[in-house]
Amino acid sequence: MRIFVDSDVVISSLFSKTGAAYLLLHRSKITPIFSNISVKELKIVAKRLDIKENKLENLLHNKFQIIKLKQPIKIKDFRGYVKDVNDIHIIVGAIMAKVSFLITYNMKHFEVEKIKRDYKIILMTPGNFLQYLRSF
Repeated sequence: MRIFVDSDVVISSLFSKTGAAYLLLHRSKITPIFSNISVKELKIVAKRLDIKENKLENLLHNKFQIIKLKQPIKIKDFRGYVKDVNDIHIIVGAIMAKVSFLITYNMKHFEVEKIKRDYKIILMTPGNFLQYLRSF
C-alpha cells in the first residue's frame, strides 16, 4: 500500500523506534512516498534538530519512493486545502502520487474533509492509520 507521508512523521520515526511513525514506516507492505520539496524541507529540519544526515539519507533511500513536483506550484489552486500555504506542497504531493492516504501529525494544518471530498485522500495520524491497518 502506498501512502504519502508528511515530514513530521519522518522526523518522529527518527527519534523513537517504538512510536507509531517508526512502526508504520518500517512495515513491509507499506510504501511511504515523499516529494522532492519535502526532502528539502526535511533536511533543514533535521539539521536544526541535530539529526545525523546519513541517518536521514538512509531512511529516505531505503524506505521511500520520492516523487518530483514541478515548481512553482500554483498556490491559488490549493490554498483552500491548507491553513498555511507552506503546506500546499504536501497536498500536491499526495495528489500527484495518487494515494488514498496522507499520514501526518499536523491534522489541524489541513482542511481534512475538503481534501477527502475533492481528492478522495484520507488524512490520518500514524497511530490511527496503524489501527486502520489492523482492522483488516
